[in-house]
Amino acid sequence: MKSGRDITIYDIAKAVHLSASTVSRALSNHPHIRKETRKKIHAVAAEMGYRQNKFASNLRQKHTYTIGVIVPRLDSYFMASALAGIEKITSENGYGLIISQSQESHQKEAACVTTLFNSRVDGLLVSLALNTKDIRHFNILSDRDIPVVFFDRVADCPKCISVVIDNFKAGYEATLHLIEQGCRRIMHLGGNMLRNVYS
Repeated sequence: MKSGRDITIYDIAKAVHLSASTVSRALSNHPHIRKETRKKIHAVAAEMGYRQNKFASNLRQKHTYTIGVIVPRLDSYFMASALAGIEKITSENGYGLIISQSQESHQKEAACVTTLFNSRVDGLLVSLALNTKDIRHFNILSDRDIPVVFFDRVADCPKCISVVIDNFKAGYEATLHLIEQGCRRIMHLGGNMLRNVYS
């Protein structure tokens, strides 16, 4: 019979005539619960369609095992590659990922920060929007010791953690390569001066 609500450990406890605490320990494979009892409770839970509320469980442990990411655009080859690498590492370490895009808007970026904070992410990775000058909207996380790491487009913030390449060295090496190829009239085409990187 279908029900509109989730099955709880109290429903399972009633079905197996045991206490809710025993059911809870059995579902967590606690060694103090006999193997036969654990097996029976798992079978009944599966039959009843029980789903563990991992979010509630993680909140009790003060962790959601979720990392937030804010990028300017999802249709960028570089960002797609970066997100693939981020997802690989988070997945390998048992973390989920929530991805947001600012669409190059400071206001949208701030809204994404609030949404991810309310989703209780354990940390945040950010590549800033082109027009972001003020980064105070990240204080809601840092004030609660939730790590914020800027990458690619980073803030001018001595106390912030940033992951960047050496743009000066990259520019030097690119120019040197062009000179070695015989180029003599070299032009540099730049972008928005608010950001350390324009992509």
